[in-house]
Amino acid sequence: MNILREQGAETLTMMCFYSGTAEHPVYVDFLAPAPAARPRRPIVMLHGGFHTGSAYLATPDGRQGWAPYFARLGHPVHVADWPGHGRSPANRNFATLSLAEIGESLAVLVDEVGPAIIMAHSAAGPLAWWIAEKLPERVAAIVGIAPGPPANIQKALPDDPQAIEALGSDESLGCPVYSPLGAPVYVDIDFVRRFWANGRRFPKDAIEPYAKSIVPESAKVLNQRFNIGGAGLGLAGPDVVAGRPILVVTGDSDPRHPRAVDDAVAAYFGADRLWLADAGISGNGHMLMMEDNSEEIAGLIAQWLAGKGL
Repeated sequence: MNILREQGAETLTMMCFYSGTAEHPVYVDFLAPAPAARPRRPIVMLHGGFHTGSAYLATPDGRQGWAPYFARLGHPVHVADWPGHGRSPANRNFATLSLAEIGESLAVLVDEVGPAIIMAHSAAGPLAWWIAEKLPERVAAIVGIAPGPPANIQKALPDDPQAIEALGSDESLGCPVYSPLGAPVYVDIDFVRRFWANGRRFPKDAIEPYAKSIVPESAKVLNQRFNIGGAGLGLAGPDVVAGRPILVVTGDSDPRHPRAVDDAVAAYFGADRLWLADAGISGNGHMLMMEDNSEEIAGLIAQWLAGKGL
């Protein structure tokens, strides 16, 4: 057990445990809700590709992360590392680990702690939609943070490296990248700057410390995220997932998430939409939970949750 303290803020209790499947265990940081806060729904926070749950625990320049923020509001918060990421073990087949395998493992956690709110960032979007369809009674709501779409509404891209390279700057397709399946995928700091630390709200002095948190990714996960070869993680349809409160949040400076793309995700599920520029908030890129106005964005999400009785 750890005690999480921040100057001027209520002390939180933080513990860890393992969940997931026998083949793909999942490490989880648990932040107990602040004792004086009104009890609220549990939140399961899911990071995106190349990341770990540390993305939610603190910002790279040392400010409070979203996990303690929501715990102080009264939410029991569970921050998971995907299988093979961070402190979740990787097996010998990591390079071909699939989104479905990750989803099955994370679904065990959701089933254990739900009914819960799933907060899903980026490539965790398809996981959240899939888990909600598989476990509709255990998912109370979904907050998608620049979430990847289900494959149902993605164009199937050719399974051809040269064809994908030609589409690499197409924002409507998420600026796809082809990943050969023989080995895990690594990225350098230039990639980090271009696609993640890419908005003017990202703390520039913290880019190098942030880049040190990036981990290798499964090549199969990346190809599925872009629906290369039509292999993306899809659903039977939107109806089961749509039967709960859903919020889709994006900033105006994220090259992989132009407004029309995430509007389409929200429309598919009948979700509420928060395009931050509409709220008078501009300059945000992909890593909303780390940028210099991260707590302001968390406040808007918290207002939405409270308005839904969550």
